[in-house]
Amino acid sequence: MKPDVIELKYAPEAAAIDSHCLKTPIFFIFFLLLRRLCIMADQLSPDEKFQLITRNLQEVLGEEKLKQVLQERELKVYWGTATTGKPHIAYFVPMSKIADFLKAGCEVTILFADLHAFLDNMKAPWELLELRVKYYEQVIKAMLESIGVPLDKLKFVKGTDYQLSREYTLDVYRLSSMVTEHDAKKAGAEVVKQVEHPMLSGLLYPGLQALDEEYLKVDAQFGGVDQRKIFTLAEKYLPSLGYAKRSHLMNPMVPGLTGAKMSSSEEESKIDLLDSAGEVKKKLKKAFCEPGNIQNNGVLSFVKSVVFPLCGEFCIKRDAKLGGDKIYTAFEEVEKDFAEESVHPGDLKASVEVALNKLLEPIRKKFESPELRKLCNSAYPGPSKTRKGAKAAGGGEDDELAPSRVDIRVGRIISVGKHPDADSLYLEKIDVGEAEPRTVVSGLVAFVSQEDLQDRLVLVLCNLKPQKMRGIESQAMLLCASVEGEPRRVEPLDPPEGSSPGDRVFVEGYETGKPDERLNPKKKVWEKVQADLKISAECVAQWKDQQLMTKLGRVTCKTLRGGNVS
Repeated sequence: MKPDVIELKYAPEAAAIDSHCLKTPIFFIFFLLLRRLCIMADQLSPDEKFQLITRNLQEVLGEEKLKQVLQERELKVYWGTATTGKPHIAYFVPMSKIADFLKAGCEVTILFADLHAFLDNMKAPWELLELRVKYYEQVIKAMLESIGVPLDKLKFVKGTDYQLSREYTLDVYRLSSMVTEHDAKKAGAEVVKQVEHPMLSGLLYPGLQALDEEYLKVDAQFGGVDQRKIFTLAEKYLPSLGYAKRSHLMNPMVPGLTGAKMSSSEEESKIDLLDSAGEVKKKLKKAFCEPGNIQNNGVLSFVKSVVFPLCGEFCIKRDAKLGGDKIYTAFEEVEKDFAEESVHPGDLKASVEVALNKLLEPIRKKFESPELRKLCNSAYPGPSKTRKGAKAAGGGEDDELAPSRVDIRVGRIISVGKHPDADSLYLEKIDVGEAEPRTVVSGLVAFVSQEDLQDRLVLVLCNLKPQKMRGIESQAMLLCASVEGEPRRVEPLDPPEGSSPGDRVFVEGYETGKPDERLNPKKKVWEKVQADLKISAECVAQWKDQQLMTKLGRVTCKTLRGGNVS
């Protein structure tokens, strides 16, 4: 923390401020507000500060060390974020905790981890790193301002400002001589993107995050519980380098709108910070929120992790005929009423929509400026603007061949029978996450039994033009692996275990592209994409050596190594 910031932070040093400045009205008001915040923090006992620092966390490692530091001085803590995909509303969860840290008098550093973004399987191409750091800085500052966090009490640092220094680089080498490949891979398992043949860069990632604690000179690191293995690696290896073991503060993971972890690369799971009010309404309407179900409920979790810590209360807006509005002062009351179904999912979503738009509106207004709109578009260019050198990260291809244009989803076969006018065809009803199942005609009679197809998960191509097959319109295509020969062998592709109907299937590196509403048959986009769809020697479906994925993992087949996808 810079000396001038420390002088403003602690009331005893206030006398050191130039008396001429105090005569300036704006500065004088600012000084009084800042001094009031400092006095409030100073009035808290060490135990009260500890309670504020650790409230709503899922886990704390090193509690006793935290308490010891708080008995002696203010805690120094940092939160880091890799500058990859656009931040979404789940970022309000760490922001609300940062507000708690500041209320408790902590010295807080926010790290924009640009080097980590590149090391994580090149999620951010090298040529876009600087632009993405600028975008992250602007959007996170806008978030903090929207929830009333004073930016003057924060320190912002860019990773490459110190991670390329001689001392840091030597420590990376020292650490790499101690950490085994097994420990590095295990530490990054829930944070670094997992692929079949990982790059060395992904194995370096956890060690660099551990070293950041020393080079930022903090007492504790704050992050999500998905980073626990990186935190334990830091606790194990930093003392081996002669550095102190730090404490670690872990937030629970907030479910996305689909019920799984909210992800920047999974469009349907998140609400972007710059989404319009109309887009917020549309996404919340489709969000997973079963009546009475409080498990993996992203809408309810947002109320718990963001609304209550920031507002202290939550208002359920209802029609007067249904009892009218109800104000809750504790999350447990909301959860209880929802579990007992006295709060309807529609009312919960509508009320969260109101609260969310209040938080997002200042951010939207800030990004109305031409400069920030230009920054956003430059940091996150569309596929046609991605430079050729970014081919490994999913760019640099002819737009007509981009696999993101193809709408492949997980489906569940809910009924299957013979086509009434064709013995070689099945007639299937497949749930692809829509209001009604789709009718699909497939030529699998000679390859798969009805019993093996019934109720199984499959992959379905959903944006082809519907086509009549023996008098019945087929509204999608069931995708299979096949090997030519005598006899020809065919088997349906398998989505990852735990998948649900409607889950999006994408090619690794093309996560953010949007499929066409309907593929133009004359352009033969599917035929061009299909030409490069293959099955690897490990039975993994690939497009030009990039894996087909869902949010839960890889798409596979059971036996047809080296086959085609059709």
